Amino acid sequence: MAEPRITNALTVDVEDYFQVSAFGPYIARADWDTRECRVERNVDRILALFADHDVQATFFTLGWIAERYPALVRRIAEQGHEIASHGYGHERASDLSREAFAADIGRAKALLEDLTGAPVAGYRAPSFSIGKANLWAFDCLARAGHRYSSSIYPIRHDHYGMPDAPRFAHRAADGLIEIPATTVRLFNRNLPSSGGGYFRLLPYGVSRWMLGRVNAVDGESAIFYFHPWEIDPGQPRIAGIDRKTRFRHYVNLHRVERRLQRLLRDFRWGRVDRLFLQRTAA
Repeated sequence: MAEPRITNALTVDVEDYFQVSAFGPYIARADWDTRECRVERNVDRILALFADHDVQATFFTLGWIAERYPALVRRIAEQGHEIASHGYGHERASDLSREAFAADIGRAKALLEDLTGAPVAGYRAPSFSIGKANLWAFDCLARAGHRYSSSIYPIRHDHYGMPDAPRFAHRAADGLIEIPATTVRLFNRNLPSSGGGYFRLLPYGVSRWMLGRVNAVDGESAIFYFHPWEIDPGQPRIAGIDRKTRFRHYVNLHRVERRLQRLLRDFRWGRVDRLFLQRTAA
């Protein structure tokens, strides 16, 4: 009899195109409310896609979005998905003091819990911005009542990364586990295989091979992530951005939805809390 397939964690970082960290130098935070917001229509497309494939996922949601689109947050939860926190204002944890970080996560958690009437167990730092210099953030998360974080990417990257961090779920503080973004270990290096820009840049077959290798060789559930704006090739183009940022943000947007359909067929998917918290409690 064939071995049952491993279930992987499917995650969505609910933020809009103008809130991307790389656009920070070009779009003032004070101007966010003047921008065309496209997150609601994009998330509704994602919800329909997940429903078509009978998949449940975890939505790491900004408090800023939740304040403006409370009905959207409720729709996500009503359709059986997990609501988790992406912080309030998409500020990198590495840019905040302990006090400011605690205020940010507390504000977001309270907003999301008020909207859904359910505890918010999970948190993901914007731009995977927990690393060696701010491991104190885990204590703040635990004190705030979070039970898990998915905030470290164990790779080398020019904007984030902690390449010597454990590759899989581990205890980060009393009552809190860290579930890092998934990597494949090859040639003594961790290679990114969790989604995002890499999913857009590389051929789909590479992503499928990497996730399959984590399941087959490591025997672990993978963590995959993407953003609502990544299925939206018609989003406004930001003027004046540098060439590297333009390439990273816009490459292959027109291919993502089709690739996601294949991904949903090729692997089993579930919510982070049900995959990892129940396993920890067992």
